[in-house]
Order: sequence, then C-alpha cells, then structure tokens
Amino acid sequence: MNEQTTKIEERAPAKKTTLTQAQRLKQLQMILDVSRQVASLETLDAVLDTLVTVAVETTGAARGSLFLHDPSTGELYSRIAQGLKRREIRILDTIGIAGTTFQSGEGLIIRDPYNDPRFNKNVDAQTGFKTTSILASPIRNARGETIGVAQVLNKVTGEFTEQDLQVLEGITSQCAITLESMQLVERMEDSRRREIEFLNIVSEMTSELELTTLLRRVMTEATAMLDAERSTLFINDEKTAELFSHVGEGLDAMEIRLPNHLGIAGSVFTSGEAINIPHAYTDLRFNPAFDKQSGFFTRSILCVPVVNKSGETIGVTQVLNKRGGPFNEEDESRLKAFTAQIAIGLENAKLFADIQSMKNYNESMLQSMSNGVITFDEEGANRTCNQAGARILRCEPDELTGKSAAEVLGEENQWLIDKIARVSERRTPESLPDTELVFAGETVSANVTVLPMESGEGTSLGTLAMIEDISDAKRAKSTLSRYMDPGLASQMLAGGGEDDILGGKDTTATVLFSDIRGFTTITEKLGAQGTVALLNDYFELMVDCISEQGGMLDKFIGDAIMAAFGIPVGHDDDEDRGLRAGINMISELWRWNEERETRGEMPLDMGLGLNTDRIVAGNIGSKKRMDYTMIGDGVNLAARLESACKQYSARILLSEYTVAKLKGVYRLREVDRVVVKGKSEPVGVYECLDYHSDATFPNLMDVLGNFNEGVKLYRGQQWDRAAGFFAKAMEANPDDKLSQTYIDRCQLMKEAPPGDDWDGVWIMKEK
Repeated sequence: MNEQTTKIEERAPAKKTTLTQAQRLKQLQMILDVSRQVASLETLDAVLDTLVTVAVETTGAARGSLFLHDPSTGELYSRIAQGLKRREIRILDTIGIAGTTFQSGEGLIIRDPYNDPRFNKNVDAQTGFKTTSILASPIRNARGETIGVAQVLNKVTGEFTEQDLQVLEGITSQCAITLESMQLVERMEDSRRREIEFLNIVSEMTSELELTTLLRRVMTEATAMLDAERSTLFINDEKTAELFSHVGEGLDAMEIRLPNHLGIAGSVFTSGEAINIPHAYTDLRFNPAFDKQSGFFTRSILCVPVVNKSGETIGVTQVLNKRGGPFNEEDESRLKAFTAQIAIGLENAKLFADIQSMKNYNESMLQSMSNGVITFDEEGANRTCNQAGARILRCEPDELTGKSAAEVLGEENQWLIDKIARVSERRTPESLPDTELVFAGETVSANVTVLPMESGEGTSLGTLAMIEDISDAKRAKSTLSRYMDPGLASQMLAGGGEDDILGGKDTTATVLFSDIRGFTTITEKLGAQGTVALLNDYFELMVDCISEQGGMLDKFIGDAIMAAFGIPVGHDDDEDRGLRAGINMISELWRWNEERETRGEMPLDMGLGLNTDRIVAGNIGSKKRMDYTMIGDGVNLAARLESACKQYSARILLSEYTVAKLKGVYRLREVDRVVVKGKSEPVGVYECLDYHSDATFPNLMDVLGNFNEGVKLYRGQQWDRAAGFFAKAMEANPDDKLSQTYIDRCQLMKEAPPGDDWDGVWIMKEK
C-alpha cells in the first residue's frame, strides 16, 4: 500500500475494521485477479469499464467513475458509452471531489456531500441522481505520481470504510501500469493513423488548382483531421486588406470577408503567431455576436497562420470545437504542418484563379449583365452581343457577328443607328432614358447609353451600346416589390398563366404568430390616432427582426403579426431562423420599452407561437383581388400556441415539430403535452428562454432542473412530490409563473385524480 496519508472526512469518522489473515489473502487474491484480467484487455476503454465495474462491486457502491489525467490540458477525463459510440467527459483537475483528490494525492470518504463545498450539486440536478456518499482514491503509478482518480458513489449497505478505501487504492495502484501502457498505445495508434491520413490528404490537395474547391477541401480535411466541429481557411486579399473564404455549396455557396486585423483570425494574421483558446467565452478577443447570429456555440478555438515559402503570411486556418475537449499542443503542431504543406497548393490555385479570371473577364462580365450590351468595331461591324442583348433584339448572338448597326438594329430604330455613328465620330458618350425601341414588331421600353471604346493608348476600338430593358414586366415587378417580398414578386411575374398565379403550393414552413398583450386596454387609453402611431412604430421594429432572418411577412391582423420562414424560398435552417427572429423580437421590444418608459409611456408585452409543418401557401382570392397567404393545420397550431402563451405565462412557445428540427443550441423547457381546441392528437409544447438575462430570470439552470423533475413526477401522478419540485423552482425564481401554474394543477389533480389511464395530456378548451 502507498505510505501517503489517507484523508477522512472529519465530520463522520471512518469505521475502522481489522481484517483477518484469511480476509487479507482473499483481498490480495482479488487484486491479483483484477490485475490479470485487466492485463489481458486490448483497449483503454475496456480497461476503464472493467476497473469501474470491479470497484463498484468490491466496495458495494451504486455507481463509479474512473478519471485519467491529461497533462496537456490540465483536465481529468472519463469515457461513457452512448449507444454504439463513446462520449468523453472532461473537468478541470482542480475542482470538485475528484480534483481535490488528484491535487492532494490523498483518498477521501465523504458521508454528507451536500454539506461539502467541494461537491457540485448541479450534476445531481441535471441527472436526477441523488449522491449520498462518496469514496475517492488517487491512482498512482510505480513512481508514486498521481495519474488519475477512482470514485464510487452511494454505499448500498452501510457506510464506506477505510477498508473500502484500501481496497480501491489497491485495485487502482495494481492496474496503474496497464492504464499508462494503454494510454501510450492509444496515443501511438492514433498518431500513426493521423500521419497516414495527413500524407494522403496533402498529396491529393496539392494537385487541386480550383481555389474554391481547394478552400472547401482544406476546411473539410482540417475539421476531420483534428476531430473538430467546424473549420475555416481565410486567404488574405492584398487589394482590400481583408481575409476571405468560401463557405457552403451549390446555390448556398457564399464568400465571407472580414478586415485582416480584427478578431482572433486578424490577430493571428498580423502577429504570425498561433492562438489556442480552450474556453472561447473567457477570451476578450472572441466576438460572441457571431454565435448569436448563427446559433452555433463556440467552445474552443485553434487558429494558426498560413505561411508561404518566402515566410510571408498569406492567410489563417481556424478550427472550432474539438470533440472531447480543448485543442492540445499536438493538434497545434499538426495544423501548422498541414497549413505549411498546403500553402504551396493555395498559392498555385490563387495564381491559376487570377489567370482564369483575367482570361474570362470581358466575356463573363458581358454575359452576367442584365442589360443588353452590343459592340461595334471601328469599321461599324458587330463584334459581340451578350445574352441579354440578344433577348432584347429577339435573335441569337451568333446571327449578329459581322453585321452593320443598321442590319443589327433595323430601320425602325434609325435614331439609335445615327446616335452610334455620332458617338463613333465625336468620341463622346450619349444617353437617352426611358425611350422606346422596336424589335421583331414588339416595342421595348429601355434606357439607352452609347459609349466610345478606347485602348490604353487612346486608340479607338469602336462603340458600345447598352440597352436596359424597363418594359412592362420590370415595371410591374418594381411596383409589386413595394408591397410584398421581391422573391415572391419574381415568382408571380415568372409564373405564366392565371392558374399558376392563383394556385397554391404544398410545402413545409415554420409559421410565426405574435400578438400584443392587453391591446384592447391600450387602445382605450391612446385613442385612434395614438393607437395607429403605436402600431406603426411597433410593426417597424418587429418586421425588421423577421426580415433580418429571411422571413416573409404574411399579414397584419389588428395588432397581431403572421409570418413564415421557408416560403417562397426555403433554407436548411428555417426553424432556427424563426426562433432567432422570435428571440430578437422580444429583445427589441424590451429595448423599446426602456425608451417608452423614459418618455412616460406604458410598456408593451407580447406572445409568440412557432410551428413547423406542411402548409398550403399561395395567392388566394379572386381574379380581381388576391392575397398571398398560408392555410392549413400547421398555421392553426402556430396561432393556438401564440394564444397559449397567456395560459402558460410564456412569451415564446414552440411545437415539438419545430424543436425536432432546430440545429442550434437554445435554452428550452418542455411546458406541456396538450390537445389544442379542434384537434384530437396531443402535441409537445416547449418554451424558449434565450431572451432572458441573469437579471430577468435568475438561477435559470436551477429552475429548469427542478421544473423538469417536477413535470416527470406530475405525469407520474405523484402530485405532492411534483409540487415540491415546482416549489423549489419558485424559490430559485419567484417570478416563474409557470411553476405556480403546475403547483395549482397538482392541487387540482390531487383533489380530482384523472385515473390510471391518464397519459399526462392537458386539454385546451380555449383557442
């Protein structure tokens, strides 16, 4: 046994027991058997599982954990099974009972954890497990160094004794060599696998010349190589002093840019030094606004410079959220080596992109323009005509090459032919707005500009005629866009016949309903003009929040707002967009209320309902008057949820269908399972609390823990116990009216039990 002193909790002295020689021999034999069993195992996970099982069985405990120390991060880590995969749990090696045991190198017997300041009560609150006693032992290697901590909880019969501690220390010490060996083998195998992958990746990518493809490939491989959640490769644009990258694929692909001296990426680029941040929110250089906008939660960041062969920093690679813990020195070294290898490929790809861009510049510029562009050389013969020009001229571009201006434009447009000749002679541009041209018997309204073309030396190269089509379709689109979403206006104009325009589309969307609380009382105090002014200011703020997230305003219904996310154009994260819009609406309303109160005006409150479902969206009405709107059960449920906010004292309620598709992490709690009026099937209802701060909702996690436990007991018809947990939630936050609602329900159910076949569903009798 190790000679270091074992520390026993002073408030409850350990029971000392004297072992007989037979018991000692049995104990030693057990330790030897465990050592042999562990030595025969092939993986570290198997060793950890076996040791925990033996420790729990030998000490008569209910649960156990074995933490190993990671010196590179200063953390203790353990692994638990989740389905077919394993999840790694990490804690700082200085906190909690395990951290105390590791730092002191002494065993601990804790008989009253809840009165021990080192014990973290939140773990019990989150898991629902009640810790009554703890036995913790350091794991020491042959050199006497502490390499981990073994911990067992809740002695099933009696109390933990010194004998239990001695047995636990004996088991862990005997197997310490195997643990260290397995750790070493695991690291070697992982290192070998990574190196092989590294060589294969570098070999494949250095041959890629397309810059966008290469950037996307580098980000994908860096994410996989470091087992992270996201990564971004930024390249420096010397012309704009910006770092840029390409994210997304296909129609969703986009370029992002930021100043090359701002943020963590800018700091790495300007200093040329890598930055490894294990906890992003504790670093002042981290900007949490990006997380709030995207719904992504950044935990750890590793950012290294990309340096070319001349020693010049040409960009940075940034990797986020390593799974299983923060990034270590090995990760930093691997990422530096990776970026050093791909720097050559990046410069080659960038050079290739520049050459390709120069080669295709004129042609791509012409073809991408919505205006018609027609050029004539110094002899007056046509040289080029882009697709827009050919569409206006009602012909094919190839049909015009070599023809004169008169042949291209026709005698109906003689004034334009004369203008081109005049510009060619005088070398001065001329313009004529909102004029008419005739092609193939059709009149085209257009803005026309004729420009002289010259070389860098001033030599005439000919003339260029630019025709901007502003005919009826574009005029109609411009008018419609003032009253509805521009994308919807485009769809209507491109739809074709009346049946298409008046038809509907069956699609999935996230519907949002909002309503001002107590609006009738407000209108009585403000009068007609005051009410209209109030609504105009209120709608201006709320519509901006919806539009910022790509939502479409459907209509105003009195003081209510009906909006949707996913129509007419859908996104992969429409549910998150809808929820973020709702959170922003509440936050913006509170900010506005502060301004109103300083002016002596009454504050406003509101409720929101969100639901994701199949709906029918389209232009509904007659041929003389129609309205683009949404109908269906999915729309009705969103309206019911908005109304239910009053019953549940909530501001944002979501259906289980919306929650199931959320990609971001939010602070949600399941409010109830209800059958709304007019329906027979129950639906789960959740409340979002992300708009709250510590000041507006104190002790949020404590409230959620007690509330969730109370709901479980409530659905199990344990009314008194459920009411107790709801009362604890009220103690943590006396303003949590939902907990009070459930206390009242428990009393009601206790007085009139629903029966053994009750499934926990609440019937809503109001809309």
